[in-house]
Amino acid sequence: MTVFGWLLGRGPRIGVIELHGVLSSRLGSLNAKAIGPVIERAFRSCKGGHILLDIDSPGGSAVQSDLIAGLIRRHAEESRLPVHAVIGEVGASGGYWIACAADEIHANAMSIVGSIGVIGGGFGVDRAIARLGVERRLYTAGVNKARLDPFSPERPQDVAFVKELLADLHERFKGWVRSRRAGRLRESEEVIFDGSFFLADQALRFGLIDGFSDVDQLTRKLGGKKPRVRTFRPRRRRFLGRLPRLMADALLDAIEERPAIRF
Repeated sequence: MTVFGWLLGRGPRIGVIELHGVLSSRLGSLNAKAIGPVIERAFRSCKGGHILLDIDSPGGSAVQSDLIAGLIRRHAEESRLPVHAVIGEVGASGGYWIACAADEIHANAMSIVGSIGVIGGGFGVDRAIARLGVERRLYTAGVNKARLDPFSPERPQDVAFVKELLADLHERFKGWVRSRRAGRLRESEEVIFDGSFFLADQALRFGLIDGFSDVDQLTRKLGGKKPRVRTFRPRRRRFLGRLPRLMADALLDAIEERPAIRF
């Protein structure tokens, strides 16, 4: 639809916010810095209408999931606009966290939904370097500064620390789903919150979603045969322009000595 038709057409305005990709603070990923201005622009442009979250994400950063969902809820409460989420191929982990920011969640019957859990891990190469005759020399100030160092033997207290951290994040995830899906969950928490992902037809039975639809069907339902629809997405730089930064980020990911903890 042209901007002219969007402004002067009949029926409610429907703003579709595209939320695609892995959640990460890295350039080119789905994150609050990139999508924040898009969310603000969509809500500002759709007064008296509806907001649709077009979600296709397997998850990723717990922080970015929470930041984006928080932005959506704040704008929804300030503008009093109804928010609908539509899950495409996948709305799992952090993708489902964002979907729960909506008042209603829809998906294709074969979409992947849920995965309400937290994962973390890494690699231990201390035995490998020992066989090679390599000596690890590490100097720290702070007894736990080198916690989970992949070149040192794993310590039981470090494993306990990480498990407690993961459990705390999981409780936050469960609390968010409970609050946003209050009165709609129809399966035991042992099933819903064990980290499993489900096909959307099963997720519907469990109360994780509200119905089946796609973006086109839902916009027609909300706006009639000729809905005033406008899609809002972050501006993407050309791939060649992003390549040096992407290569640098990949190198940093490879050499960082921290465990990956994500939704």
